[in-house]
Amino acid sequence: MLAGLIQLSLLLIHLPFPQSHPATSVPPPQAPLVVSVADYGAAGDGVRYDTVPIQAAIDSCPSSPSRPCHVTFPPGSYLTATVHLRSHITLIVRKGATILGGTEERDYPAERDRWYVILAEGATDVGITGGGVIDGQGLRFIERFDKRKNVMVSWNKTGSCLGDECRPRLVGFVGCKNVRVWDVELRLPAYWCLNIVSCQNTRIHGVSICGDFNSPNNDGIDIVDSNDTIITRCKIDTGDDAICAKTETAPLHDLTVSDCWIRTKSSAIKIGSQSWFDFKGLRFNNLSIVDSHRGLALQIRDGGNANDVTFSNINIKTRYYDPSWWGRAEPIYMTSCLRHPKSKHGSISNVHFVNISATSENGVFLSGSKGGLLSDLRFNNVNVTYRRWTEYQEGLVDYRPGCQGLVNHSMAGFIMEHIKGLEIENVNMRWSDDNSLPLKNPLDFRPSTVNDISLRNFRSGWSAQ
Repeated sequence: MLAGLIQLSLLLIHLPFPQSHPATSVPPPQAPLVVSVADYGAAGDGVRYDTVPIQAAIDSCPSSPSRPCHVTFPPGSYLTATVHLRSHITLIVRKGATILGGTEERDYPAERDRWYVILAEGATDVGITGGGVIDGQGLRFIERFDKRKNVMVSWNKTGSCLGDECRPRLVGFVGCKNVRVWDVELRLPAYWCLNIVSCQNTRIHGVSICGDFNSPNNDGIDIVDSNDTIITRCKIDTGDDAICAKTETAPLHDLTVSDCWIRTKSSAIKIGSQSWFDFKGLRFNNLSIVDSHRGLALQIRDGGNANDVTFSNINIKTRYYDPSWWGRAEPIYMTSCLRHPKSKHGSISNVHFVNISATSENGVFLSGSKGGLLSDLRFNNVNVTYRRWTEYQEGLVDYRPGCQGLVNHSMAGFIMEHIKGLEIENVNMRWSDDNSLPLKNPLDFRPSTVNDISLRNFRSGWSAQ
């Protein structure tokens, strides 16, 4: 069934947006109207702001499902403040064309949640493609370069927002239907890169995301409160979470991610930690995760539950980075605990890992809590090799955000607590034999909190690798 979904998603990428055509009232769709931003006076020199001509080109398009509109960007560099997409419009950023996001607070709307270089709100049949680049100029938001973790500019000094994450996102679709983003490069966001919020029926295909590896909070793709989302054949190389699902105001279901390459200093795949509502029906297949701080992660902190999740056919390589980044090289990481004492408990259940191969500097971490158990977990055909090759500190368990923070703990192949129902079948655990990795326990758990374990064909031993 998953293969069929992937084939269908690839087919839909190349088709017009689906339309409804009652036989007696709506004519068939016409060929797209093509509008160039150059025809509206865009300079494309990367120096003068092209916001007004870009928005004028967009606003010139008819808002009709029978006549979609393509707004094209010829080769050049187009400096812009926030531009707003509308229904039935696709931005065509041609090869050789770059949209540059403005770097001043005045370039963005007054409301912080609308700080995007490109923003679509409440739109239907909307997208971006063309083979070009959208660049957030994220390096200009670095206040101080630091090899551990860069210190970023924050507009909280102006009173616009609180905290240290007051920077604009790159591309956002909020409350939209039938979103398509394909064949485009998203580069150097100042904050989150591609944000899908409260959307229905989203397809993201062949997108390349390149963030600064030392800058925090430059997530690759964030899926928030959105349903029926398919992400295929993307390449993501960024400092923070690469693909992250969140529930802030509503449940999230039916998310499929396949055939992607990922490198990050945080989690390659993360469910949570924003988790006020439920997650259900999540599928991750055929992924390559390299040199990341954490591989596959589920973090429940706010009362929602995660259920019916499958990870399959995934190669993982995780390593240590500076402890200022969340993560301690765990190839697989599941935690359910309270963000703060007033939070509600949530749970993680029915999670399946199948055909997983990992090389890592640390072990698998599975940690529920008294009020939020992990249950019905299955590991089938999993091969993990543990070895050390960096000089960063080991012997730490990372519960962040919230919970217990960083805790001293000797390394183990699997660390387990507060689990009910764990099936391990055809699992091979190998340890480097070069004395670089301090072997303590292949399986580390407190029997009083872990129940209903099944071990079949489980092997652990030294490796010559």
